[in-house]
Amino acid sequence: MTFHVLSVCTGNVCRSPFAAQLLAARLAEAGIDVEVTSAGTHALVDSPMTPEAAAMSRRAGVDPDAHAGRQLTAELVQASDLILVAAREHRARVLQLVPRASRRTFTLREFARIADFVARARTVDPSFTFASDDPAARVEEIAVSRGLAEPPATPQDDDVVDPYRRSPEVYAEAERLITVAVDGVARALAATASGGRGAA
Repeated sequence: MTFHVLSVCTGNVCRSPFAAQLLAARLAEAGIDVEVTSAGTHALVDSPMTPEAAAMSRRAGVDPDAHAGRQLTAELVQASDLILVAAREHRARVLQLVPRASRRTFTLREFARIADFVARARTVDPSFTFASDDPAARVEEIAVSRGLAEPPATPQDDDVVDPYRRSPEVYAEAERLITVAVDGVARALAATASGGRGAA
């Protein structure tokens, strides 16, 4: 069955569509059957990505032109196997809509941080493999490891800065943070395709 990932930010015209497009491309390269979509907690419904965010996608080799802003709903959350949000405020909104989604909702940087912790812990036991080749099993592992991983220096370090209507420098920082985090998420989910070996 197709694995469903939902990327969430505020307006759904900057951070979440870029993260979704980049993650979809990374996972397609890894051969993971996945559908990655995006939505906003206060979406600019039917709006395209901002020109600056669209340029981020093009630099990453993905096409932003089909994007149209979409409002986050409980139905979208319920249909998703993993929800990756830009900042903690978005996680709070997801859980207001669907409290039971807590275990599968992370900020993008939080998921990548915990996945890195799990990968490093695995080096203690190189024989470790996953019992399941299902990305949902990896999400569950990340969820149960949430309290074990070293926390960020400040809570804000798990967020991606909002570049909307801000300077090119802020867009560049958002692009950098999202790219690094998406690469970490993709490594973690792609590891399921090899039984947990190597890819993470």
